[in-house]
Amino acid sequence: MKTDAFALRHIGPRENDLQIMLKTIGAATLDQLIFETIPDDIRLKTPLDLDPAMTEYEYSNHISQLGNKNKVFQTYIGLGYNQAIVPAVIQRNIFENPGWYTAYTPYQAEIAQGRLEAILNFQTMVIELTGMEIANASLLDEGTAAAEAMALLFDVRSRDQKKNNINKFFVSEEILPQTLSVLQTRSAPIGVELVIGNHTTFDFSTEFFGAILQYPGKFGQVYNYVDFIAKAKSNEIKVAVAADILSLAKLTPPGEMGAAVVVGTTQRFGIPLGYGGPHAAYFATKDEYKRSMPGRIIGVTVDTDGNRALRMALQTREQHIKRDKATSNICTAQVLLSVMAGMYAVYHGPKGLRYIANKVHSLTATLSNALEKLGLQQTNTAFFDTIVVKTDSKKIKVIAEQNEINFYYIDENTVSISLNETTSIADVNKIVSIFASAKGTQASAIEVLSETNHFPSNLERTSTFLQHEVFNKYHSETALMRYIKMLERKDLSLNHSMISLGSCTMKLNAASEMLPLSNANWNNIHPFVPLGQAQGYQEMLRKLEQQLSVITGFAGTTLQPNSGAQGEYTGLMVIRAYHQSRGDHHRNIALIPSSAHGTNPASAAMAGMKVIVTKTLENGNIDVEDLREKAIQHKDDLACLMVTYPSTHGVFESAIKEITQIIHDNGGQVYMDGANMNAQVGLTNPATIGADVCHLNLHKTFAIPHGGGGPGVGPICVAKQLVPFLPSNPIVTTGGDNAITAISAAPWGSALVCLISYGYISMLGTEGLTNVTKHAILNANYIKEKLKGHYHTLYSGEMGRAAHEMILDCHPFKKNGIDVTDISKRLMDYGFHAPTISFPVHDTVMIEPTESENLEELDRFCDAMISIRKEIEASTLENKNNVLKNSPHTLAMLTAETWDFPYTREQAAFPLDYIAENKFWPTVRRANDAYGDRNLVCSCAPIEAYMEN
Repeated sequence: MKTDAFALRHIGPRENDLQIMLKTIGAATLDQLIFETIPDDIRLKTPLDLDPAMTEYEYSNHISQLGNKNKVFQTYIGLGYNQAIVPAVIQRNIFENPGWYTAYTPYQAEIAQGRLEAILNFQTMVIELTGMEIANASLLDEGTAAAEAMALLFDVRSRDQKKNNINKFFVSEEILPQTLSVLQTRSAPIGVELVIGNHTTFDFSTEFFGAILQYPGKFGQVYNYVDFIAKAKSNEIKVAVAADILSLAKLTPPGEMGAAVVVGTTQRFGIPLGYGGPHAAYFATKDEYKRSMPGRIIGVTVDTDGNRALRMALQTREQHIKRDKATSNICTAQVLLSVMAGMYAVYHGPKGLRYIANKVHSLTATLSNALEKLGLQQTNTAFFDTIVVKTDSKKIKVIAEQNEINFYYIDENTVSISLNETTSIADVNKIVSIFASAKGTQASAIEVLSETNHFPSNLERTSTFLQHEVFNKYHSETALMRYIKMLERKDLSLNHSMISLGSCTMKLNAASEMLPLSNANWNNIHPFVPLGQAQGYQEMLRKLEQQLSVITGFAGTTLQPNSGAQGEYTGLMVIRAYHQSRGDHHRNIALIPSSAHGTNPASAAMAGMKVIVTKTLENGNIDVEDLREKAIQHKDDLACLMVTYPSTHGVFESAIKEITQIIHDNGGQVYMDGANMNAQVGLTNPATIGADVCHLNLHKTFAIPHGGGGPGVGPICVAKQLVPFLPSNPIVTTGGDNAITAISAAPWGSALVCLISYGYISMLGTEGLTNVTKHAILNANYIKEKLKGHYHTLYSGEMGRAAHEMILDCHPFKKNGIDVTDISKRLMDYGFHAPTISFPVHDTVMIEPTESENLEELDRFCDAMISIRKEIEASTLENKNNVLKNSPHTLAMLTAETWDFPYTREQAAFPLDYIAENKFWPTVRRANDAYGDRNLVCSCAPIEAYMEN
């Protein structure tokens, strides 16, 4: 056994399991199985050209040495990113804990109550700090949250505004530059015209439907927006405010000023800088706009017994239902980061947050006073944590960098300084000494902080916040540690059992990939530091881009997109820019098969494209003749085809090269959805099948954890002709020669977690990556054959094989009164998370075991599914009081004095022997979805207050 080979530890099945599995499958060798699965004409002819695999020990040394090339300065750049203290109790018990970072999106509420409560805390925190009525479960970053606010305000225009095509959106020149760039990207395709200007001279014309303001402004000036918002409202203009969340512990919240939407980032609530991400953005609005709000909302409902239960409400997979009519394509939140930010508020409470905000402001006021004593002009008349100083910027920069300090240099005569939670009096003295040195003088030592507020008294917050018990109870480390553990025990994560979600690829997130994320050399770098201070990051990111380009067969890669849906959008925007560069502005038709992921049509609509749906055949494959007919019909306006490969049905369609050629012959480009890339790596690739661009889900194929529903990363890889259009950033140069404006706020998106994928690829190498794909296909086909005769697999390839996932038909069970929801809930009693249900086909389950699961776990899962099949046979349409309909069974049910069910307690909770060794108990019975949507509560309030009379 080659103990130092990472692939040995990542891949589940052991060598001696192979023959057992192949015999079950009916293949002589693994290579025979692959031959029968993937069409030969798209197989790679040569191995991937990647560096040899590192051992885990070699990688640990390598990444440490690379991290040492990053220079961790004291950074006061600001612009929406601030150094923050990650409380050790949160770092150890959440950030570094697989019980939290390996969980899936909480679609199955009954086994996700801990995460749901933590996110509910986050939503409550956001609602109360912003002074708004409703908040979602986080968005990707501040820039994209602002763009979503613009889209919401566009969507909720009055009837007259829509009738008169009112499409102007005012953007304050105080907005963060990266936010402006994202707004520019997102506005044009949907027909919004941005007007950038000074909010004090805005004319409130009836041509405007909305506006966005920054609070405080990008360089720290605090404005009172009460009059602006009131005047806008009187002119039917709705106002969004991008607000610094820490400042809201001290300043009047935008909700109290009349804002319609408030957005921002929670990064400074205990989240590492990470060279730009991942960080949880927040989005809060008025209750009347909840149906247009993007992303996820966690809501309070009741379970079967009327007890309080939490669930995802309203927008659950909204884009899958509304498709191109959806208000957003976002299907990812930043759950792990929102959990951390919410827990930061729990740990500190309202008094702690006020203390931190007061300290930061006092330090800033003290610094301002000291610099003015040196004879320097500080131009912000009101501020929270950022001041602007008139001086010789070049001179200051030289001295500051010699002292390992970063400021933001607005121009040659202006320096901006943003202080933060980590700043001390000693740091302020050091900053003052730099400016004194530049003037050739010495400053007096500061020993006492200023107590004076440097903003108008009418902007000081007077309202209370975070009064709920959860924010006032867990302020010792022991108390918080136990609270976090209590929530963790309510959730089923990958550290308990296999999560066999089709299309979601819940594979191992190896410890050796995760460890570097806690290293300050990686997690404490501001995204806008000079490139010379981020050489480790630059080498790693360039190498990862090169690795992904090799794997996909493409010429270039951007890591900027922060989710798979954002990757889709980026790919389409790059295609759009390519057509426009050739004068083909009219090319706006996107052909999308009816079987496509719901985010595909939503993304196409956001990119300004018109969706034409093509048919699929009875066997699940694309109807080539229908596609050909529609491609020819729309050849003058065809922009692209969006295709998932292998298909959403888990099949390698043999006609794929013919399909891509049809599109090219008619002037279009081919976008490949990379959701199923785990079945391609090392065996085929998007370039080989004829695609021009693909997005990759690094949180699927390339081992970034799902984090309970985020972070996700969705880079795109592109063919040579599309490289010039890869996205830019307004502060740090990125992208191609004809780059589109920014897709997300940070230059390289969620750079910190890119370390995980870099480690995954570097430790597997060519052979390991190829074997991963082979074993993913092996494991899927093993389950397919083990369940044969018990469940019918709807789709398979021409030789009867599945790709890395399969769809089981559950429609026939309706004659027994059983549907897929019953199966999903019953699996919880067996200790498993349900597969993907009713997607892409209603009344089905889609199973993907991944390569990381060993034979024993695959057998346990199959035993559970076969046992459930027997329970289905014993059920009848007339009798709803059965073990499936009553599932999941909680500990409270099992230990109750009375038992009013026609089966035993043992049958309910321990239907198979293995369960007793590692029993997982759901903490609530089935959540009542309908009740929760009728009585939407998305904050920490007692359920009694919302019960129907």
